[in-house]
Amino acid sequence: MENLTARTPLKQPIVFELEGFYVPPGYGPLFFFLALLTYTVTLLGNGVVMWVIVTDKNLHRPMFVMVCNLVVCDLLGSTAVLPRLMMHFLMGQKAIAYLPAVTQAFSVHSYGAAIQTILAVMAYDRYIAVCEPLRYHDIMTPTRLHCCCGLAWFISVLLVFILFTFHVNVPLCGRTIRHVYCTNRAILTLGCIPTPISNIYGLAMSWSLNTAVFLIIALSYIKILSVCLKQGRSDRSVRIKAFQTCATHLVVYLLYQIPIVINIMLYRFPSVSRSIQKFFGILIFACTPLANPFIYGIVTKDIRNSVKKRFATRAHHKH
Repeated sequence: MENLTARTPLKQPIVFELEGFYVPPGYGPLFFFLALLTYTVTLLGNGVVMWVIVTDKNLHRPMFVMVCNLVVCDLLGSTAVLPRLMMHFLMGQKAIAYLPAVTQAFSVHSYGAAIQTILAVMAYDRYIAVCEPLRYHDIMTPTRLHCCCGLAWFISVLLVFILFTFHVNVPLCGRTIRHVYCTNRAILTLGCIPTPISNIYGLAMSWSLNTAVFLIIALSYIKILSVCLKQGRSDRSVRIKAFQTCATHLVVYLLYQIPIVINIMLYRFPSVSRSIQKFFGILIFACTPLANPFIYGIVTKDIRNSVKKRFATRAHHKH
């Protein structure tokens, strides 16, 4: 029926319908509980990391300020997707108005862009710390640190804002968004007219951003490992410390990239179930934000010790 009226612009107010997941009868509460558990642990884990970094003056250093920015980014991504997914599981709610749909799509794309730019800045910071240790505090001053973090967010939001300007004059004819959450591409697919400029810009933006971030991280690692191999001959602890620093950052980067790569590959195979495609699309907003605070909390000794100290102090005061 929708194809027959595909050329008829929708009347205001515009309300979309998310295709969502197929939920077998009786399994809605179980899926809701799993999504709620994931979101709750994500909020608690990231909240604890942010609380510790903000309140512990010993952690007011560039590396931890960047981790705090990463926490904000993770909270943006998970909050953009998981609460509405829980409503879908619990109440079967699929309808979403135009403004919330665009807001969700903007948040989804901003998360995807910001997490990459922040990880690029973190790679640069680690490069300076390992390769220029004597000049580190002169190079990574508080002003430069805040400029780097601010620039990471500014570039991400600006690129996404330009992407969404293509929505302004596009009349929409379809209602069904064939995904679990809204994206720019999913909304423009419902347009009454083709949008080649948006497609070209979106592809160019994605390719350029991914390539630039990959090159920054790869070149930083190559330089760090080169320095470590030279210094490691006389000091094995230097090599181990640098390896741990790189490994933590690399795990976070791969944890975000792998679901994206798998998701892109799955869409190239029409025989793959759409539920599987949607599942890997959700992992981007559930797995990475859930795992990041635990990765940094377990591997980073300063954060781990600060958390133990804070909770030990509170337990002591209670007794």
